[in-house]
Amino acid sequence: MATLYTAEAIATGAGRDGHARSVDGRIDLDLATPKEMGGSGEGANPEQLFAAGYATCFHSALQLVARKERVELGDSSVGARVGIGPNDTGGFELDVTLEVVIPDVEHAKAVELVERAHQVCPYSNATRGNIPVELVVTDD
Repeated sequence: MATLYTAEAIATGAGRDGHARSVDGRIDLDLATPKEMGGSGEGANPEQLFAAGYATCFHSALQLVARKERVELGDSSVGARVGIGPNDTGGFELDVTLEVVIPDVEHAKAVELVERAHQVCPYSNATRGNIPVELVVTDD
């Protein structure tokens, strides 16, 4: 792979109850374990950051695929839900649901574009075979 860009971030403090900062300073935030996991919930958490990154990256991949096919996406959006829970080996694992809204494209074509974007998106390529990723395509 010919690397085009490298992001760098540093986590300090107590892990999920610490602080994260990108080296360039564009991200600089306190972290907190979610209330559902016994924490205060008073800061961001890794699952939120992953959800934001995946949603943004997938939307870019969708736009790329649509442009190549000369399809206008209109007011499209991608939402990501990232779940975390215990696995069978004493650790934790993630699952993802991507909710893609493409109101101005016929449903079958929208599904085709989303499936193609799933093959292009770096997050999808990184997670494929590692965690469940569900694609949900709607027009509203």
